[in-house]
Amino acid sequence: MSLQGHLTDKSAIHILILDDESFMCKLLERMLHGLGYPRVSLQENGREALAMFNLPDGVPDIILLDINMPGMDGVEFVRHLSALHYSGGLVLVSGEDDLMLRATEKLAHAHCLAVLGFLHKPATLNGLSSMLEKWIPRAAARLLVPGKIYDADTLAAAIANGQLTNYYQPKVAVATGKLIGVEALVRWQHPVDGLVLPDQFISVAEGCGLINDLTRVVLREALKQVKAWQATGLMLCVAVNVSMDDLADLSFADFVAAETAAAGLSPHDVELEVTETRLMKNLTTALDVLTRLRLKHFRLSIDDFGTGHSSLVQLRDLPFDILKIDQSFTHRASQDSRLKAIFQASLDLANYLGMTVVAEGVEDAEDWAFQRTIGSHVAQGYFIGKPMPADKLAAWLVDWQARMQTFEK
Repeated sequence: MSLQGHLTDKSAIHILILDDESFMCKLLERMLHGLGYPRVSLQENGREALAMFNLPDGVPDIILLDINMPGMDGVEFVRHLSALHYSGGLVLVSGEDDLMLRATEKLAHAHCLAVLGFLHKPATLNGLSSMLEKWIPRAAARLLVPGKIYDADTLAAAIANGQLTNYYQPKVAVATGKLIGVEALVRWQHPVDGLVLPDQFISVAEGCGLINDLTRVVLREALKQVKAWQATGLMLCVAVNVSMDDLADLSFADFVAAETAAAGLSPHDVELEVTETRLMKNLTTALDVLTRLRLKHFRLSIDDFGTGHSSLVQLRDLPFDILKIDQSFTHRASQDSRLKAIFQASLDLANYLGMTVVAEGVEDAEDWAFQRTIGSHVAQGYFIGKPMPADKLAAWLVDWQARMQTFEK
């Protein structure tokens, strides 16, 4: 059952249909009534729709929006929704092509609106139902808002007191489904707030000079855990995220080499994922550190390829041997010709350069089937396995192997 089903009934949900075609408004209204949503308002003009917001109980929970309308078009309407701090769900329903719908969807996300997705006209009953099931009522949505951001002193104390812990997300060979490695993802086991996710403290660590200490803690724990797995016969490689600030430290390559040797591991057991969330402060130093790491036979991955500063320039200038394609190009690529073309081009480029491709963001069976069809190398994502504590990996592996057997039938 969806979260929506647990928290409210359909009769309480107010849905606004904004479309300049009266026939389409009536059609969608009839479909909504058939799905059990009786509270439906119809508007054919954006300004009149916005005027509803000033009426008692006039603010809709969900808006079905046509983006191509005379007068105020859907893009302008989205801008007004943002100015009003609209917190309901938004579904784009249009006859425009995928490129226009995706651009509008991205714009709405940039305005911090809760976009449920888009539907092509004429919308199907199943498609409309599935889209509406994604909606989370406002009361529940408030519970899902990311928690507080912690200050530097609190984070420094957490690092010093051993409160950071690693979760591990499985990485599997696409051709065989075999578990070949894990990515170490840091969590903070806060004594009061419970498990704190990295988006609440990584930016703080980068901004106040603590990221080097944090990376070292994560690396040490990851190396120790991989050695423990290998002792049980589970031969895995571990990937650890590395900040550009780590690469500004000329001693970093020697540190990684020394810690790997102390753990009794080979450099081939360690992969360093470099994400450029900001521009390099010193390209010369970063090139020095990365080149020395490659000379020591550590594997280097360019993370989130195709986004931010992770681009062809890094492939040209830096000694990466793994290309990790960002999840925004992986998820739904089988259903989207543009995403498929971008993914295929990235894969072809990596193959030509002799690099291994890791597809992140494999979220469902369709994504997994696409990876196998297109000939990708390595995959990770929620469909395969979510980040988990180290002691949960063995049970996950049994379940994954059973799932793989059903895929082969």
